[in-house]
Amino acid sequence: MAAKLALLARLWSLCVLSLCFRCCFASPRIPTGVHPLDEKYYDAEQIKCKDGSKFFSRDQLNDDFCDCDDGTDEPGTSACPSGKFYCRNMGSTPKFLFSSRVNDRICDCCDGSDEYDGAVTCPNVCVMGGNIAYQSIRHDLFKIKDSAASRKRKIEDSSKGPPGGLVALILLQVALVIVFLTYRLVCSRKREKKASKRTMITSTLR
Repeated sequence: MAAKLALLARLWSLCVLSLCFRCCFASPRIPTGVHPLDEKYYDAEQIKCKDGSKFFSRDQLNDDFCDCDDGTDEPGTSACPSGKFYCRNMGSTPKFLFSSRVNDRICDCCDGSDEYDGAVTCPNVCVMGGNIAYQSIRHDLFKIKDSAASRKRKIEDSSKGPPGGLVALILLQVALVIVFLTYRLVCSRKREKKASKRTMITSTLR
């Protein structure tokens, strides 16, 4: 019992660390499906298609309508056949997908970022080895290698109560998640206020 609780605590710790890293270090301005190195490229109000054919406004970015033939304006949707979606896959290997795979109800990114419309639920398995199949193989190998001596130790551990420190650790991690989510909510509201003020100023000037 204690061994299982320790394993669950480790998995929970990895999930919390992944969430904290996203909250602290991930840029809130970077558009969906965009490589971090292209963040400044998409930061302008008027953005040029990478093939040089035309310009599009920031409001047209990821609006599910293909304006650039090369898919520059739709990195996070499946609107452009030539578009590429970037999977960050924090904790595993980043990769690009064809935009046609975005929101197709198949989990292609191990972080589940390619299925953000909520039609399917893709668990983030990046910190668990990259994919579910990999975890299944590891689990099977672990079961094969398990000896009678280890089973005996599990029986002995099950007779003991869960360590008090483990419960405190889980409660602390839950508190950290709540704090970071609150921080993100506050930042989001501040950005919305700034955007509304900018819109009001623009409409006044017109």
